[in-house]
Amino acid sequence: MRRVYVDYAATTPLDPDVLKAMEPYFSTIYGNASSIHTFGLEARQAIEDSRKRVAGLMSAEPEELIFTGSATEANNLALKGFAFGEGKEKTHIGISTIEHHSVLNTARWLEKQGFKVTNIQVDEQGLVNLRELEKALRNGVSLVSILHANNEIGTIQPVKEIGNLCHEYDACFHTDAAQSFGKIPIDVKAMNIDLMTVNAHKLYGPKGVGALYMTKGMKIEPLLHGGGHEFGLRSGTENVPGIVGFAKAVELRRKDMEQEAQRVTGLREGLEKRILEVGDTYLNGHPTRRLPNIANFRFLYVEGESLVLLLSDEGVSASTGSACSTGSGEPSHVLVALGIRPEEIHGSLRISLGKYNSEEDIDYLVEVLQSTVKKLREMSPVKAQSA
Repeated sequence: MRRVYVDYAATTPLDPDVLKAMEPYFSTIYGNASSIHTFGLEARQAIEDSRKRVAGLMSAEPEELIFTGSATEANNLALKGFAFGEGKEKTHIGISTIEHHSVLNTARWLEKQGFKVTNIQVDEQGLVNLRELEKALRNGVSLVSILHANNEIGTIQPVKEIGNLCHEYDACFHTDAAQSFGKIPIDVKAMNIDLMTVNAHKLYGPKGVGALYMTKGMKIEPLLHGGGHEFGLRSGTENVPGIVGFAKAVELRRKDMEQEAQRVTGLREGLEKRILEVGDTYLNGHPTRRLPNIANFRFLYVEGESLVLLLSDEGVSASTGSACSTGSGEPSHVLVALGIRPEEIHGSLRISLGKYNSEEDIDYLVEVLQSTVKKLREMSPVKAQSA
């Protein structure tokens, strides 16, 4: 049986060259980067060299990058660090209704602590309503957090315009770029970004390492207190192998990002054309303003989890949505925000492609998906009633 992995938005396989770059830092260059002897200095040099490379892909200065343990931690540091740094009287947070759960739930937690939070709606394709955003800014929003590209539907927000609008009202702009970093170009200065979250495992790097970009002059309150690592903003002994792996993954993405984006876009467009020929099937999200690798479909009269499980039995690994909130049983908050009916949401499937996918993978995926959808619809009492 052929095995086809099309869940790259959940995580990516570690690139062999990344693993090779990391290996010495598990065994021979194992010093604590805070130590002043040779072993420690070697580790420190590796971190600082890595910081330059990761910062370079977003056109940031090395001292503007704080390494964290994940994108979730970076999002928490951005929102909570800003809120606690400014205080309740000065903090009013605005988030879109389709944020990743690590932003959404952080904002909800802050709201319970007495901070003011405003939700900003999106249209049926997942784009933020800029007029509603401006209204929120006029009402005193001081920190805006909006995903660069959505992890479920791939819709890319007009980040430069959002950042410019925030700065017109002297508000800080944070964007979660965990899905987009390394897939499409990002320039934090040109795009008016003050805070930005990235991670390694969505671009063929290791799990357990992320980073927060923070523009010069900003002050946030650290969440972790200790030895004052990472410019005093993230205490804890640094994950040197992970950071080195992150930098190597970035180096590789810098070389092949444009070419790979074109190749994967071609695979995705071919896939979409063939899947949308199946009756009662629709694309979720924006048809063009989308990441090269993500396609989110909804199949009427089909139950999404059953579809994922049956596809898995045939060797195809896909997802019903975000891998970070599995098992909740609730319909996707992203698709709810798009105005899709709950019964249709439960028939949704996210397919996310990557650099190890081939045309043969797409052929097999389409074949299996078409037959599986047909099988599930034949079993569906809802389909039978509508016939």
